[in-house]
Amino acid sequence: MLRHGNFIQELCAEKSDTLVKYTLPEDNNQIFAVKYMPYLPTEEELKRELNLNDFKKLMKNEIGRCRPMKDDIQLFENQKIRTAWNEEEEEWYFSIVDVVAALTDSADPKQYIKKMRSRDTELDARWGTICTPTVMIAADGKKYRTNAANIEGILRLIQSIPSPKAEPFKIWLAEVGRERIEETIDPELTIDRALETYLKKGYSREWINQRLQAIQVRKELTDEWQNRGVQQGKEYAILTNEITQAWSGMTTKQYKQYKGLKKENLRDNMTTTELVLNMLAETATTDISKNEKPEGFSQNKAVARRGGGVAKTARQALEAETGKSVISSKAAVEINQAVIEMIVESAEIVEQQDKVDE
Repeated sequence: MLRHGNFIQELCAEKSDTLVKYTLPEDNNQIFAVKYMPYLPTEEELKRELNLNDFKKLMKNEIGRCRPMKDDIQLFENQKIRTAWNEEEEEWYFSIVDVVAALTDSADPKQYIKKMRSRDTELDARWGTICTPTVMIAADGKKYRTNAANIEGILRLIQSIPSPKAEPFKIWLAEVGRERIEETIDPELTIDRALETYLKKGYSREWINQRLQAIQVRKELTDEWQNRGVQQGKEYAILTNEITQAWSGMTTKQYKQYKGLKKENLRDNMTTTELVLNMLAETATTDISKNEKPEGFSQNKAVARRGGGVAKTARQALEAETGKSVISSKAAVEINQAVIEMIVESAEIVEQQDKVDE
């Protein structure tokens, strides 16, 4: 057993070099994980939880040109692309005619779309599911319902556009496809790429350690829900919301808004302490459920609230000790960067003082 502050950690009986490689920070004596399991998360578990947002980054770079996205107009090589954020679905929607115009330089993008549908019968057959009529501002300044698509739909459209401007997206699709095939052959590559991605994003090894453990804790919870007959999808989301609200005082949606998030993964933007408390809430929910074996959605909902309440008690105790809120409006990377800047500034001050003393 290991102690970190007021939290107790537990190491598994079986040693796994691979697991230790990806969970223990190098040259660091602090252990942040609440539980080490004798097996790694599966490829699908990592894919569901990590939300690496590869395409979102690509869209932001290529369409937004690194500008913050709004429910407004974005630019792609000086061509306007209207966007809209769907609060209910938590999805960005892009004007189809604007995307086609930007990627093809067509003088008549609407006619281009008709021809594209005629030559791609599969696209035409799925057109009704790809397109979502969305209110957007037209050139005359008025709002009209416009055919729009989310990221998945835009990806499908891009595959049917023979244009040099569409090539970066097609290359990205090919690379992702190759990586997924490789990961199917060797699932450990999923963990390698997850670790590499988080490091590139600026996360500390300690935080990555916590995040990988959070994935396993979440998997144990969803397995228990499945055993109790909870339906994956909407019911999972409702129970997750109950847990989050119970320990943090905010719904998942409110929590994301507090941090200024939209499509981003909430757990990817939690601090280390927030992750620990969220894991405690989910672990408590799992343990209570296994002990009491709730039946039906309403009973599982009550258990979720109680599990979240365990973490709420821990949060309140910690806040009473420190005199400050555990819930942070900043993302983990922002906090990590702030700490680095403080260290650098402190080092510079010491260096300047040394020069004065000389």
